Amino acid sequence: MHLFPHLFKPLDLGYTQLKNRVIMGSMHTGLEEHPQASVRLAKFYAERAKNNIGLIITGGIAPNHPGSLTKDGATLISKKQIFHHQKITNAVHQAGGKIALQILHAGRYSYHPDLVAPSALQASINPFLPKPLGHTAILQTIEDYANCAELALLAGYDGIEIMGSEGYLINQFITQYTNHRDDLWGGSYQNRIRFPIEVIKTVRQRVGDNFIIIYRLSMLDLIEKGSIWCEIEHLAQAIEIAGASMISTGIGWHESRIPTIAMMVPRAGFTWVTKKLMGKISIPLICTNRINSPEVAEQILSDGCADLVSMARPFLADSEFMTKAAENRADEINTCIACNQACLDQIFVGKQASCLVNPRACHELDFPFRPVLKPKNIAVIGAGPAGLSFAITAAERGHHITLFEQECQIGGQLNLAKQIPGKIEFQETIRYFQRQLILKNVTVHLTKKASAEQLVNFDEIIIATGVLPKKIHIEGIEHASVVNYYDVLKHHISIGSQVAIIGAGGIGFDIAQHLCQEIDNSSQDIDAFTHQWNIDTTISQPGGINLKGEQHLSSPRKIYLLQ
Repeated sequence: MHLFPHLFKPLDLGYTQLKNRVIMGSMHTGLEEHPQASVRLAKFYAERAKNNIGLIITGGIAPNHPGSLTKDGATLISKKQIFHHQKITNAVHQAGGKIALQILHAGRYSYHPDLVAPSALQASINPFLPKPLGHTAILQTIEDYANCAELALLAGYDGIEIMGSEGYLINQFITQYTNHRDDLWGGSYQNRIRFPIEVIKTVRQRVGDNFIIIYRLSMLDLIEKGSIWCEIEHLAQAIEIAGASMISTGIGWHESRIPTIAMMVPRAGFTWVTKKLMGKISIPLICTNRINSPEVAEQILSDGCADLVSMARPFLADSEFMTKAAENRADEINTCIACNQACLDQIFVGKQASCLVNPRACHELDFPFRPVLKPKNIAVIGAGPAGLSFAITAAERGHHITLFEQECQIGGQLNLAKQIPGKIEFQETIRYFQRQLILKNVTVHLTKKASAEQLVNFDEIIIATGVLPKKIHIEGIEHASVVNYYDVLKHHISIGSQVAIIGAGGIGFDIAQHLCQEIDNSSQDIDAFTHQWNIDTTISQPGGINLKGEQHLSSPRKIYLLQ
């Protein structure tokens, strides 16, 4: 018996069926531009396809060069490229999965000098100024979308997703914030939504009826002069008429200052947005953002908030997420903690994505799993993240592991990190490690320092005792009022009302937040979160933000960050 009956209910689209209600959402991994892109992506997606995901959506692929994310960003514009994509689709199909190609034109978010947009308005997050598209160029761009979709069909994809949210090109046409045109493609709302409607119509005509078309609709822009709810609902209905098979929820533009996928966002924190559209359209509706457990996903579906759920980063954290859920082993899932440290942070600096809690993600070819031929008896000193990760991996390969930890609990500095407001998800990583230690038969000694006598008979000894706060040499450092972050978080020492923090990196910011907001009242409270960030839940104000909202948080201390 499934613990998650709604999650594993098939979805019949008439011409095809999805095995369950879970979509692996699109995320750029950096593999798209790798010299071995097709081979590495095939391995990456196949490993997840064999683990019962209903539909996988690729990272964004541009329909033309101006729309690529970077100068050498991935495109699908020629039949010559089909062979490379067939490696991906064949691998996924052989693994029993289905896969759709996301078509993404970045518009003014393209990070190269040849970028284009509805109007010549520079994005706050991009140093390049876009060239405004002329009427003929707009028609050609629509044709480029259709050509890309047809090539995806020929390459064996089961469908496509048209990226119409997050502030990319289509979204830029829709809002007055970025569309200052006064022709057929701008001005009135009906003119501003002409572009996405024509894209869907033209694509549907090109690919025929038996091909999935998902439209990712920006339902909450979270920017000034964004769309209001009646406009969003109208566009959703127009997109359905134009030929979309499903609509997926898009939340926030990349340049919005309101967090949408960070750890501080409550789980399923934007489900209320998707629910507002349920019943207003007749095609399936997909819910997204901060869904990271089968329990949360099941609740969304059972409450009637959506027809499907989309998760992206959780499948970086654990490729076996769906298999474990299907086998009622949800407690074994390596939970995505929404830290963004090895996925988004890497992509934004032009590096390949991975995952903080699963470094093997996107490196499947580099780190294949191989059982050992001659198991060893190995001692691991320290049960922080490094020691735990080594112990579990080595035990899984067949070694016999004994773990020594001088504290009374495992986790090391994860136990400090989880105390920061909005970062309680670090507890999930500790929970995962705790469960894996039991499953992998690792012998654990807590509150115990390993002695030479105890270690002498081990074949190998791994030192993983963690890091200590850096010692700095400045005048006055020995004063009684000078403490380090370890003292604050572990020993909970009393801190005064005026504080100078030396070091404005990640730990410095975390400590500042901890001292400003010692009691975290909003980390999993959706109402508190929307109130704190002045989000208009009626979406009657442009972009769904209350520009006249008040600053709701006050600090008990005055903090100075020194760098």
